[in-house]
Amino acid sequence: MKESKESSMQEAKQLFKKLKIHTLLDLALLIPISYNDTTLTINPELGKINTLEAKVVESAVYHGKLRVTFTLTCSGRRVSSTFFRVTPYHYKLFEVGSSHVIQGKLEEYKGYWQMSQPKSIKQVGKTTPKYKTVLKHSEISALIEAYVSEQNLYNEGLDSKEVATLMKCHFPKSIDDVYNEGKFKEEYIQVLKFIEAFNHLKKLRGKRADFLPLRALNGDCQSFVNALPFTLTSEQEVVIAEIKKDLSSEKKAAKRMVVGDVGSGKTMVILASVMMALPHKSILMAPTSLLALQLYEEACKHLSKSVNIALVMQGKDKGDYPKADFIIGTHALLYKEDLPQASLVMVDEQHRFGTKQRASLEALVSNGERKPHFIQFSATPIPRTQAMMDSELLDVSLITTTPFEREVLTQTISKADFPNLLDHIKEEIAQKHQVLIIYPLVEQSSEVPYQSLEESRGFWESKFENVYLTHGKDKQKEEVLLEFREKGDILLATTVVEVGISLPRLTLIVIVGAERLGLATLHQLRGRVGRNGLKSWCYLYSNFKPSERLAQFTKTTNGFDIAKLDLKFRDSGDILDGTIQSGQKFKWLDMGEDEEVVMRAKDRLGSIM
Repeated sequence: MKESKESSMQEAKQLFKKLKIHTLLDLALLIPISYNDTTLTINPELGKINTLEAKVVESAVYHGKLRVTFTLTCSGRRVSSTFFRVTPYHYKLFEVGSSHVIQGKLEEYKGYWQMSQPKSIKQVGKTTPKYKTVLKHSEISALIEAYVSEQNLYNEGLDSKEVATLMKCHFPKSIDDVYNEGKFKEEYIQVLKFIEAFNHLKKLRGKRADFLPLRALNGDCQSFVNALPFTLTSEQEVVIAEIKKDLSSEKKAAKRMVVGDVGSGKTMVILASVMMALPHKSILMAPTSLLALQLYEEACKHLSKSVNIALVMQGKDKGDYPKADFIIGTHALLYKEDLPQASLVMVDEQHRFGTKQRASLEALVSNGERKPHFIQFSATPIPRTQAMMDSELLDVSLITTTPFEREVLTQTISKADFPNLLDHIKEEIAQKHQVLIIYPLVEQSSEVPYQSLEESRGFWESKFENVYLTHGKDKQKEEVLLEFREKGDILLATTVVEVGISLPRLTLIVIVGAERLGLATLHQLRGRVGRNGLKSWCYLYSNFKPSERLAQFTKTTNGFDIAKLDLKFRDSGDILDGTIQSGQKFKWLDMGEDEEVVMRAKDRLGSIM
């Protein structure tokens, strides 16, 4: 007896593995895709599936097809049926005089009722769920029957309404239990959204691992804030306060993600964090030499001369990094064997690094079970719902405003607008402003209906001076961008500049083939212009009619609203984990719209865990 129980448990484990599910609620949320209802139809309806008692009155074969005429018990009306792939079983089953409960779609042809290839139903008055999974129907049904019970669902933390909804979905007494006009009842969908959010949050909370810090950090950043030539926004101040609280803990190393829109002032939050870590060391890893250099320049400009700052890049170190208070670098940091222990580790544009790279940096400066305080920064805004979800895994701060109003006009343009575009480019250059033109490809391709970077450079170089060009595979791209910042008028590039150097004089960007890019990428590119409050323009150039997606994009400059829009037009993604950039799929939950549902699920989870 014991052995058979163990073997069935092992069998169930194998099936769960096949289904790629980890919790009871994962199983319970495998809701049937449809139901087979064998309740007898009281009033037959044409064009619908009907279940009817009937008697065979005629049976004959025509050209290999079996034609059977039934008389309906309820009305005495005749229904003719044709069976195409006929076996001896069919002849025996539908003998004249035999009685059946037949099920199929009822149609009318020239006044006669017909039902093509009806099934002869054995069990009447039963509603059977149909599942779409990698398992056989018998296997998934057995799992549901064995594990989805009222008691098990209550044990998961669901309330009576949620338990009843799931039980009715899997074990309905009739189709009316679950469907309203052929669709799931609206109140069921709302409940399923909640259970899906609750289950996901519960799993995330189980994944969170907290560690003791190397030490509590209680440095003061007020003198730094007071010395700044501008006032921090209230959101920047809130985030700095949250980080201060994190860093001062002796029991838990900080694990925070700061998500800020393009130009929202994350650099000042980074520098304030460095001050709060003093007199202990801080390290910041940036994805490109340009970003590292830019952060180094900002740190040298705003931090006190008494803070020793070093830059670590491949073959381009500045300062004595083993002795520095603040070390800024690229992934070259990972290869420094004498990297000093840092009490605070920060990663900028964290989604550009793999999970392993981020963990390697943390491990480099850890001490046994104790870890440094860890803060990640991202300029890819996420919907608030996503932020609430991911805050189960690590603490999340959002910076949704910018320190100054950015005036960027976004417009869709086409070939007909090109002469006006040229005039506008000339006007901007005359004012010592800069222009950026983004192309979809470096070289010509028959697949893409636009000029490439190489094809178009001749035109721009013949019309303008100080034209620069770079792309992702250009080994000199960082030197090109630095030189363009000082001397250039027009930069021709691919999306390599999506996250990169700050170009304060840039006021006009043209994105060629804009319909080919995601809204998040378009927003990052648009974020290159108007960084210092100069009036700017973003032109979305397309050879096709403007889409609803681009039209919506032109109406908002808020990255968090754009993240919601992006969800509307594609699958949502889990931005916090670089391994699944575009695949966090929910069947019922809408990450753009269901913030209130997630909030309720979070509250419930807080009360039971």
